[in-house]
Amino acid sequence: MRKIEHIGIAVKSLEESNVLFEKLLGQPAYKEEEVVSEGVKTSFFMNGPNKIELLEATNPDSPIAKFLEKKGEGIHHIAFDVEDILVEIERLKSEGFTVLNETPKKGADNKLVAFLHPKTTNGVLIELCQEIK
Repeated sequence: MRKIEHIGIAVKSLEESNVLFEKLLGQPAYKEEEVVSEGVKTSFFMNGPNKIELLEATNPDSPIAKFLEKKGEGIHHIAFDVEDILVEIERLKSEGFTVLNETPKKGADNKLVAFLHPKTTNGVLIELCQEIK
Protein backbone atom coordinates (compact mmCIF):
# COMPACT_ATOMS: atom_id res chain seq x y z
CA MET A 1 0.00 0.00 0.00
CA ARG A 2 1.47 3.28 -1.09
CA LYS A 3 -0.60 5.90 0.76
CA ILE A 4 -4.02 6.74 2.11
CA GLU A 5 -6.02 7.48 -1.05
CA HIS A 6 -9.04 9.00 0.71
CA ILE A 7 -11.30 8.88 3.73
CA GLY A 8 -14.93 8.03 2.99
CA ILE A 9 -17.67 9.68 5.05
CA ALA A 10 -21.30 8.51 4.91
CA VAL A 11 -23.78 11.40 4.86
CA LYS A 12 -27.56 11.69 4.76
CA SER A 13 -27.55 14.65 2.35
CA LEU A 14 -24.78 15.21 -0.14
CA GLU A 15 -26.14 18.68 -0.91
CA GLU A 16 -26.05 19.79 2.75
CA SER A 17 -22.74 18.08 3.47
CA ASN A 18 -21.10 19.61 0.40
CA VAL A 19 -21.94 23.06 1.81
CA LEU A 20 -20.54 22.10 5.22
CA PHE A 21 -17.28 20.67 3.82
CA GLU A 22 -16.87 23.58 1.41
CA LYS A 23 -16.98 25.93 4.42
CA LEU A 24 -14.72 23.64 6.46
CA LEU A 25 -12.06 23.20 3.77
CA GLY A 26 -12.43 26.58 2.07
CA GLN A 27 -13.04 25.13 -1.38
CA PRO A 28 -15.77 23.33 -3.31
CA ALA A 29 -15.86 19.66 -4.19
CA TYR A 30 -13.78 18.98 -7.28
CA LYS A 31 -15.97 16.14 -8.48
CA GLU A 32 -19.42 14.63 -8.02
CA GLU A 33 -20.24 11.20 -9.37
CA GLU A 34 -22.89 8.50 -9.08
CA VAL A 35 -21.92 4.84 -8.89
CA VAL A 36 -25.20 3.21 -9.85
CA SER A 37 -23.99 -0.34 -9.18
CA GLU A 38 -23.32 0.58 -5.53
CA GLY A 39 -26.38 2.77 -5.04
CA VAL A 40 -24.30 5.78 -4.06
CA LYS A 41 -23.67 9.36 -5.08
CA THR A 42 -20.28 10.81 -4.14
CA SER A 43 -18.41 14.06 -4.00
CA PHE A 44 -14.68 14.53 -3.53
CA PHE A 45 -12.79 17.30 -1.78
CA MET A 46 -9.06 17.96 -1.77
CA ASN A 47 -7.27 19.02 1.39
CA GLY A 48 -3.61 19.45 0.54
CA PRO A 49 -2.52 16.08 -0.87
CA ASN A 50 -5.45 14.32 0.84
CA LYS A 51 -8.94 13.50 -0.42
CA ILE A 52 -12.24 13.20 1.39
CA GLU A 53 -15.13 11.35 -0.25
CA LEU A 54 -18.69 12.06 0.87
CA LEU A 55 -21.15 9.22 0.17
CA GLU A 56 -24.95 9.51 -0.02
CA ALA A 57 -27.19 6.50 -0.59
CA THR A 58 -29.34 6.60 -3.72
CA ASN A 59 -31.48 3.61 -2.77
CA PRO A 60 -32.54 2.11 0.58
CA ASP A 61 -30.81 -1.24 -0.07
CA SER A 62 -27.35 0.19 -0.73
CA PRO A 63 -24.42 -0.43 1.61
CA ILE A 64 -24.35 3.27 2.52
CA ALA A 65 -28.07 3.31 3.39
CA LYS A 66 -27.55 0.29 5.65
CA PHE A 67 -24.52 1.92 7.27
CA LEU A 68 -26.43 5.15 7.93
CA GLU A 69 -29.37 3.24 9.38
CA LYS A 70 -27.12 1.26 11.72
CA LYS A 71 -24.44 3.81 12.67
CA GLY A 72 -25.54 7.23 11.44
CA GLU A 73 -23.35 9.73 9.63
CA GLY A 74 -19.61 9.43 10.01
CA ILE A 75 -16.44 7.79 8.77
CA HIS A 76 -17.38 4.85 6.58
CA HIS A 77 -13.99 3.68 5.28
CA ILE A 78 -10.33 4.41 4.77
CA ALA A 79 -9.05 3.83 1.25
CA PHE A 80 -5.46 2.95 0.39
CA ASP A 81 -3.82 3.44 -2.99
CA VAL A 82 -2.24 0.26 -4.34
CA GLU A 83 -0.11 -0.32 -7.42
CA ASP A 84 -1.60 -3.71 -8.35
CA ILE A 85 -4.92 -4.49 -6.69
CA LEU A 86 -4.91 -8.19 -7.69
CA VAL A 87 -1.48 -8.75 -6.14
CA GLU A 88 -2.52 -6.83 -3.02
CA ILE A 89 -5.73 -8.87 -2.66
CA GLU A 90 -3.74 -12.12 -2.80
CA ARG A 91 -1.14 -10.80 -0.33
CA LEU A 92 -3.81 -9.74 2.16
CA LYS A 93 -5.72 -13.03 1.82
CA SER A 94 -2.48 -14.91 2.57
CA GLU A 95 -2.08 -12.73 5.68
CA GLY A 96 -5.52 -13.83 6.91
CA PHE A 97 -7.68 -10.86 5.94
CA THR A 98 -11.18 -11.44 4.57
CA VAL A 99 -11.69 -9.77 1.19
CA LEU A 100 -15.31 -8.85 0.53
CA ASN A 101 -14.94 -8.77 -3.25
CA GLU A 102 -12.00 -10.73 -4.61
CA THR A 103 -12.75 -9.46 -8.10
CA PRO A 104 -12.17 -5.70 -8.11
CA LYS A 105 -15.06 -3.55 -9.32
CA LYS A 106 -15.26 -0.09 -10.82
CA GLY A 107 -15.63 2.54 -8.12
CA ALA A 108 -15.78 6.31 -8.12
CA ASP A 109 -12.98 8.63 -9.22
CA ASN A 110 -11.68 6.28 -11.97
CA LYS A 111 -10.64 3.51 -9.58
CA LEU A 112 -10.82 -0.27 -9.35
CA VAL A 113 -11.79 -1.12 -5.77
CA ALA A 114 -11.96 -4.02 -3.35
CA PHE A 115 -12.87 -4.04 0.33
CA LEU A 116 -11.58 -5.86 3.41
CA HIS A 117 -14.11 -7.04 5.98
CA PRO A 118 -14.05 -4.86 9.12
CA LYS A 119 -14.09 -7.97 11.34
CA THR A 120 -10.52 -8.64 10.19
CA THR A 121 -9.32 -5.01 10.41
CA ASN A 122 -10.24 -3.93 13.95
CA GLY A 123 -13.69 -2.72 12.90
CA VAL A 124 -12.52 -0.44 10.08
CA LEU A 125 -13.75 -0.99 6.53
CA ILE A 126 -10.65 -0.83 4.32
CA GLU A 127 -10.87 -0.05 0.61
CA LEU A 128 -8.10 -0.86 -1.83
CA CYS A 129 -7.92 1.51 -4.82
CA GLN A 130 -6.04 1.20 -8.08
CA GLU A 131 -6.15 3.90 -10.74
CA ILE A 132 -7.77 2.63 -13.96
CA LYS A 133 -5.33 3.23 -16.80
